[in-house]
Amino acid sequence: MVFAAGFFGVGLFGSSYTEGTKYPYILTTIRPLDYAVWGPAFMLALALVVLVSCIHSQAPEDKKVFSQVALSFVVIYAAMTTTDFFIQWTVILPSIINNETAGLALFSIYNPRGIPIAIESLGYLVLNTALLFLVPVIGGRSRLERAVRWLFVIGFVLVVGSFGALTLAGFPIVVFEVVAVTIDVAILIVSGVLLGLRFKRAVTGLPNCSPGDNPSNRT
Repeated sequence: MVFAAGFFGVGLFGSSYTEGTKYPYILTTIRPLDYAVWGPAFMLALALVVLVSCIHSQAPEDKKVFSQVALSFVVIYAAMTTTDFFIQWTVILPSIINNETAGLALFSIYNPRGIPIAIESLGYLVLNTALLFLVPVIGGRSRLERAVRWLFVIGFVLVVGSFGALTLAGFPIVVFEVVAVTIDVAILIVSGVLLGLRFKRAVTGLPNCSPGDNPSNRT
């Protein structure tokens, strides 16, 4: 929840994206914040691997195939996005500082049709697929669990639907990336709170905390 909110806040108020959106899609000056701008998104990807691993560990045996698939997709998402951001930190920004900008246009995250934006966008499609596979895992009839399931289903429909609609309308991939980030950040903030409450109930032994789990089997 914290990393999702930080990702949105830093991207909205701390990014130099508008400065670098003209060819050759590089910044004229590098600020310390330009190195930190992708930090929350980087940590969010790693935190989601931990979160889905925790959900997988608590999943009932007959639902573990779904949580295993979800975990696999989240690992793919994390590998794609963290590599994307790490290349910006260690290759693109140092190259700009040293005036070695030849051939950087396609690899700059400030290029609205660049490779990094395409990789990140694919990552969000993979992430929402992972969240969709968690829907059957998060069983139970409590309002909390129903809300999480609906959030993941709606998020998948909105992200995949917006990708198809924006692509057919001829918009550059960066438009979908912005839409996907906005949708996913909202979903991850709300579901982060709800899943935190769910795990807290599991620890304290309250009912409806671990669907399919027999409380008498807990140690």
